[in-house]
Amino acid sequence: MKKTFREKVIAKFTRIAKKHKILKYPCLAMMTAALGGYYTCQHFANNMKRYASVAFVILFFMNSCSFSFAVFAERSGFIKAQETYSAVVEDSDIVLAEITEVDPEAPIILDEEENDLEYDPEQDITNADVYTLDDILESHEEYHKEEEQPEEGAEGYVFDSSDWRLVLINKQHPIPDGYDFNLGTIKGSVLRCDERIIDDLLLMMQAAKDDGVNLVIRSPYRTLDRQEYLFNKKIRAYMNQGLSYMEAYKISSQAVTVPGSSEHQVGLALDITSDTFSDLIEEFSETEAGQWLAEHSCEYGFTLRYPEGKEHITSIEYEPWHFRYVGREAAMIMHEENICLEEFWDQYL
Repeated sequence: MKKTFREKVIAKFTRIAKKHKILKYPCLAMMTAALGGYYTCQHFANNMKRYASVAFVILFFMNSCSFSFAVFAERSGFIKAQETYSAVVEDSDIVLAEITEVDPEAPIILDEEENDLEYDPEQDITNADVYTLDDILESHEEYHKEEEQPEEGAEGYVFDSSDWRLVLINKQHPIPDGYDFNLGTIKGSVLRCDERIIDDLLLMMQAAKDDGVNLVIRSPYRTLDRQEYLFNKKIRAYMNQGLSYMEAYKISSQAVTVPGSSEHQVGLALDITSDTFSDLIEEFSETEAGQWLAEHSCEYGFTLRYPEGKEHITSIEYEPWHFRYVGREAAMIMHEENICLEEFWDQYL
């Protein structure tokens, strides 16, 4: 009867060990390694199709999913391989344009069964009144116009990654488990945010008013349900125009933050316009209010979260109305060095 590979290996090393007793343990080790390598190769050979399928799925995920790019792309920190990402986005846009022309503002037709898209319109800031500084101060009698002098920089300041002001929230870094904060009321029952940023927010609005700019808060804190509604609404708008769910999801995630990864949900982000310009569009940057915010918001701890030219890093299109509180020291650095929060983390944390 023909011996198996295992029997041949055991017989060979047994003979050597009997002939040279000093080689007993080295032979045992070599026999174990030989048999281990043999069975490992045999396992992979017998399961080649299964492992090939797994490898294909992983490669597809790494190359096509917007969530995975900043994690798997060849880079150093958050921000290398910018040209690669730009090419991915450009190619994606070209392919989707060839499929159909889409209009994100098209009417949305919902099925009666889609109850997951329902929400309380009274808790929707877009359906509620919006407020200027004078309106807000009616609810903040304790506020006094005693402004701290903005710092000219943060030289020597030591930043801490555990600082609540600097928490990194994006597609790759969802809201941390157990993240806790207290909601403070800006005005009424809807206009709310993290209570720790209200003083600086009011100081900024007062400074803008002194310069002849009446800022308006339009979208501060959002619940998870509200964020899910906005995201699903955007997806449905694209699907109504002929895109598949995955195609609609990919485009939507560049305009509306994925639920669970929105800074609005932790009360640190606000959409700000003015009393003379209410639309959340890129042209806001050309208004007096947009230019004032771009220049002076950093003096009060706020940063333009999704700046123009940083889309390959933030994965969100340019939003000149979206401001995030990071604290005065970090905001001044981000303004002076023209960097976004992801780049700030790379360089300072």
